Amino acid sequence: MPSAGEPEDAPVKVFIVDDHPVMRQGIAQLLSRAGMETVGDAATVAEALAGVARTAPDLVLVDLTLGDESGLTLLEGLVEAGGKNRRLVYSMNEDALSVERALAAGADGYVTKGEVWEALVVAAQTVAKGKRYLSSRACRALDHALCSGQAVPAELSAREREVFALLGAGYATAEIGERLSVSPRTVESYYSRLLGKLRLAGMRELRRAAIAANRRGPA
Repeated sequence: MPSAGEPEDAPVKVFIVDDHPVMRQGIAQLLSRAGMETVGDAATVAEALAGVARTAPDLVLVDLTLGDESGLTLLEGLVEAGGKNRRLVYSMNEDALSVERALAAGADGYVTKGEVWEALVVAAQTVAKGKRYLSSRACRALDHALCSGQAVPAELSAREREVFALLGAGYATAEIGERLSVSPRTVESYYSRLLGKLRLAGMRELRRAAIAANRRGPA
């Protein structure tokens, strides 16, 4: 979304990180046709961190493979830098571990390069608006219940995250209430909020989503 002080209709500013110049050029042209502005690009982690600090983009598009470097390192660096940018991974990797590691490192969305170009545009627009996005192939890799709604809100309250994490760890409603010092009815009210924010149809989907989100591959 446009930075504070910019008009609401200001184009989304994007910084592209990919170690292939032709890919960077192609992505920039695609996003330009969709009304977005590429404010910079880079091929390495160091170049990207410096460029993002200089240009203050709304969205950083990150490839996971940057020559001998990892896009995960860049994602972690962007989070540590504390900017207001959103982070979208665009990668050849379609396995569940890559998607999970990217999300854990700070990605707000994930699209694979095996999908149509339009999927990247939709993902960029969605993530730039402050929501999360997993493409269809990323969803299939994770068997992720969150994907039933495709784009999901990025922000949950601290207590909602606690309830979600405990549900994913296998705790029952009464046990969650006991651990958080609240009543089972209060826990159920958090379930309702989570269902709404995550666009899920019921407790079965919520539990599957929580379990999927709770899974982590080796560091």
